[in-house]
Amino acid sequence: MSTTISSIDTFAVQYPEPNDSMGLRCLVFVRIRSSDGAEGWGEAITMFPAASRATVELIEGMRELLVGRDPLANVALWRDLVDEGWWFGHRGGIYSFALSAVDIALWDLKGKLLGVSLVDLLGGARRDSIPAIASTHAFDADLQFEAERHGRFVTEQGFRGFKIGMGKRGDARLGYDVDRDIDFVRRLREQAGPDAMIMMDRGKKLTWTLEEAIRRVQGFEEFGLTWIEEPFEPDHSEELTTLRQHTTCLFAGGEREWDVHGYEGVLADGLVDVVGCDVGRVGGVTGALQVISLVERERRWFNSHAWSSAVNTAVSLALSASTDRTLLQELKPEPNPMQDELVATPIRQADGLVAVPTSPGIGVEPIVEVLEHYRLP
Repeated sequence: MSTTISSIDTFAVQYPEPNDSMGLRCLVFVRIRSSDGAEGWGEAITMFPAASRATVELIEGMRELLVGRDPLANVALWRDLVDEGWWFGHRGGIYSFALSAVDIALWDLKGKLLGVSLVDLLGGARRDSIPAIASTHAFDADLQFEAERHGRFVTEQGFRGFKIGMGKRGDARLGYDVDRDIDFVRRLREQAGPDAMIMMDRGKKLTWTLEEAIRRVQGFEEFGLTWIEEPFEPDHSEELTTLRQHTTCLFAGGEREWDVHGYEGVLADGLVDVVGCDVGRVGGVTGALQVISLVERERRWFNSHAWSSAVNTAVSLALSASTDRTLLQELKPEPNPMQDELVATPIRQADGLVAVPTSPGIGVEPIVEVLEHYRLP
């Protein structure tokens, strides 16, 4: 008798994030079991309680399409789910969270049933490890403290560099004063040394004028900025075009898109070099593979926005390793529940490199007791 999908369970969690000034963040996990007892795990980066609860309801509604079906036919199941969501999830929205979590779980289950790692299911790794940067936020009002803290990620822990979000929680107040921001990047360079990569991310809450953006990015570039991320809102292409004419660093963007059609729009004007893509929101592995194909065709860089749990990170590593168009892997440097408590062996970098998982499936297994502990009220 062939193996079939027997059950689907959801776990919505809320947890404090040390890398985000202890702000509460939400995720939804999915466990799909097969009739022979194997399990596959997936995740959606739902962020907020309401979106998490809605995602759980949507996944519950997918049971009829999934239970009793062949888990090895995962791409066909993905297409069926996309067709099912045409009315309320066409090209994005909360339905994409549900689709992402289920798709990841199906790929994990398929790998376990076949005894093959995800990266091998994707055709094999182009590399065994990926350069790692510390991806975090500054929170202290003392910017010298923050410069020294981030510098130690490189000089003591071995990260190849760091990406810092501006306009975030806490008292750092980065992104509001041009001269203060430039001075901070100067301090970062002093603390991290000449070779560290430095990326700065504007953050959704900030609005910069064109003049401010030009001054800020040019000032950052004096200290070796690798890329600036979303200096303007995605629909401000005229400002981005002018900023490009006055600067030389890479431009990163795209993390707000939901599917490959959205990313086609992002890349159409040639302004985005580094394409941010979160497997937990773009339709899972199947959706992310479409984005990677687009990135390869356009000769841009794929950057997995893996700022959630170890499940997302493990899957992102496999995706990043499957293409030559990857520069680095973002990792959270501060210990946090969804990376360090969730799995028995947390994913960490060593000497600036993070290894691509090679165990069957995605390579990590969430601990159910941890999910229950952080279950969303």
